[in-house]
Amino acid sequence: MEQKTIRCAVYTRKSTEEGLDKEFNTLEAQREAGENYIKSQKQQGWILLPQHYDDGGYSGGTLKRPALQSLLSDVQNGNVDMIVVYKIDRLTRSLLDFSQLIKTLDAHNCSFVSVTQNFNTCDSMGKPPL
Repeated sequence: MEQKTIRCAVYTRKSTEEGLDKEFNTLEAQREAGENYIKSQKQQGWILLPQHYDDGGYSGGTLKRPALQSLLSDVQNGNVDMIVVYKIDRLTRSLLDFSQLIKTLDAHNCSFVSVTQNFNTCDSMGKPPL
């Protein structure tokens, strides 16, 4: 039986643009953590997608962020199986938006995992009740 490939996208966000001009900034640190997490799951069939989804200078209080909208479009087009974030609040700070995101991901057979928090929606143990 062939193992299923899980196409993983790393999403990063920082609320302010402060420090984004540094040689190694927080978005890059978040991405590196996500890439390393994906590598650690290689035996599960996880692969890193090359597209960068980075929202520097955008609040987590809204879903109106260019990289997030691009990511959600790729999810809806069936190009992403797993979203990897450093912390859940990088994805959103709103419980209502979080609920909407989970519904959208579920509808397109996509999950998400937080690298630093024990939260993973790819199995029933990590899936919040809606």
